[in-house]
Amino acid sequence: MKFPVISTAGHQGKTIIVDADLETVAVQDPSGKLLGDMPWGEIIERVVAGDDTAFAHCRAYPRAPLAIKVQCSTPDGKKFESLTAGIGGGGLFIESSSPVAMGTELSLEFSLPDRPLEKLRAKAKVAWVRNKPERYLLFPGMGVQFVDIDSKVQNLLVGLVEALNRSRTRAQT
Repeated sequence: MKFPVISTAGHQGKTIIVDADLETVAVQDPSGKLLGDMPWGEIIERVVAGDDTAFAHCRAYPRAPLAIKVQCSTPDGKKFESLTAGIGGGGLFIESSSPVAMGTELSLEFSLPDRPLEKLRAKAKVAWVRNKPERYLLFPGMGVQFVDIDSKVQNLLVGLVEALNRSRTRAQT
């Protein structure tokens, strides 16, 4: 189902698309270009949480901004390389001007700054997609959630995030 946005300030002309088969809500610009989509589960969690601040605390692991190179491959053999914009023990945000579809499983390979020669691997699923930049600060890309990650690799990520966040906190004081 398509719903035109008529009176919401700043969004007139956009269209909301509700896809009951995929259980997603998408937004198109006036020309029909897809701006982004979100699974119903995430929308429900945000509504139940009441606001973005409360929703952010639903994450199982803290995150930190960090750019690391990541090699990705899809089940059908498509391979691409990109950079992360954020990391955490539960997943990564991978910058991409053409992100893959939500639900796509990816095999990931990356190295951490303190272990540049050690290749770490994980399997992840695309949990959400940002198809265009937001507020000129947030790049397009995809949030991926780990579905298969060795506990040693996850612990390395958690430790790095904690160290980065401690360092940033000290720098601000």
